[in-house]
Amino acid sequence: MSCFEQAPLGGMKAALAGQESVTSQRSLLRLRMLWAGRMRLGTVGILLVLVHTAAACEFGPVPYRVTGIVCRMTKPAALLLNQETAQVIQAAFRNAKFPNITGERSVRLLGKVAYGLSNIQVNDLSIEQSEVELKENDAIDIAIKNVTAFFKGTLTYGYAGAWFLQLFHSVDFEIESSIDLQINIKLMCQEEQVAADASDCYLSFHKLTLHLQGDKEPGWLKQLFTDFISFTLKFVLKREVCKEINFLAQVLANFVHDLAANFVRDEDIGLDISLASDPLIKANYLESHHKGLVMYKNYSDVFSDSVYSPSLLTESRMLYFWLSEHILNSLASAAFLDERLVMTISGKKLQIFQGTSYNDSVAKVWSLTHPEISLQPEGTVVKSLVAVEINIFPPGEEPLMVLYMEKEITVTIQAAYAEKKLILRPSDSRTEFKVFKCTADLSEDDQSIRNFLQKMISVVGIPEVISRIEPALTSLMNSKGLHLFEIRNPEIITRKGYLIVQLDFSFPNHLLLDFLQKGF
Repeated sequence: MSCFEQAPLGGMKAALAGQESVTSQRSLLRLRMLWAGRMRLGTVGILLVLVHTAAACEFGPVPYRVTGIVCRMTKPAALLLNQETAQVIQAAFRNAKFPNITGERSVRLLGKVAYGLSNIQVNDLSIEQSEVELKENDAIDIAIKNVTAFFKGTLTYGYAGAWFLQLFHSVDFEIESSIDLQINIKLMCQEEQVAADASDCYLSFHKLTLHLQGDKEPGWLKQLFTDFISFTLKFVLKREVCKEINFLAQVLANFVHDLAANFVRDEDIGLDISLASDPLIKANYLESHHKGLVMYKNYSDVFSDSVYSPSLLTESRMLYFWLSEHILNSLASAAFLDERLVMTISGKKLQIFQGTSYNDSVAKVWSLTHPEISLQPEGTVVKSLVAVEINIFPPGEEPLMVLYMEKEITVTIQAAYAEKKLILRPSDSRTEFKVFKCTADLSEDDQSIRNFLQKMISVVGIPEVISRIEPALTSLMNSKGLHLFEIRNPEIITRKGYLIVQLDFSFPNHLLLDFLQKGF
């Protein structure tokens, strides 16, 4: 080992080691800011959850056969989400960890010069333009143009002359750069969910100018290190920034998948959103297909006759969800098994018995079998065998059951979503009595009572049940964060065997960050 290697380069490493203690303190602050920055990967994260390539997953030969849920995002939605790209790229640059760099160069008359770059970080960043393109059957291409970035750090150098004179100097530097960034996001299926590969990432430098502190250092020094720093920093930037983007893409893909899985789960009842088939990546939309099987304790859900076809959805709205009739039937079965289809009614609506105060009567309503749901152009048709038991509570006496009946009810419901609330409108209903027992002392005959009760069920009972379901479902959706999104002109359209939800949306700048911070 030469004297120079023992002294200047070894001393350089020691000098940088002293600076690393300062660097570590700064790193702690940067670490605290890391997750907040990562939250801003809105464009990549939301697009990633929609599509994948099936490199690591195997699907059956019949397209869409087991598809229960479909999500389609059209080009206008992708363009809207791309507005978040500037903040995403800023986070990637700022969160990239630039390592200390050491090396040596030979300089005439001066001998070998050892140098080191430390504390490299982004000082300022601005982005002029961001574009997104959907490359059919390939990838999502994001082009970031005219990124102006200023980097700062410390340049430490030392050299040995002919008499082994050892001198060390440190000078702050700033680098002004103009960069174009191209990200080609490949999407793949791993363990039946979306995984992202954003490693196809390129940085093109249009400008890279070194400014030493006050530009007072010798001209030869600036010239020497300008060439070196230009080459080295280009390499480091490409490696570290692209690595950070790839990391954020994978984190957000996993996060959005977990977020979606949580949205379709309530306690023991949930939906399996594993991918069901290869995606469609067209020039005008992205589309993903999910199994949508109901998961509940030991309940076994099987689905293999989906009627989905891409032609069932259009491209006029920003976002589409397609749901199979099978999903709604399975959810109803799980709700029945979980004993959720039970309610009580009391108050004025039960003032039907002469001489009995309505304050002293309670009706229990429950489903005897799991409801059958059929999706038709007229709406969602629900058919259920329901039991009703009415008890009165005479003062000082034991509760007395005065009426028990079982009836098959068929009701058609039209659904809408407005002002962040779910709205259910019964449009048609039919009731057929199966069992009727009345122990109360009533003046009318049984048939008159049945006619009266049938009218009460249609006019009061069904609207009352629906009035309980509406806020319960709205509250459930809001607990998953649906109310945080600005949904415009949503439509819920029923067809024979399936349901379509189509909508436009706007994306407030602060919403993604706040929402994802809560998620983490």
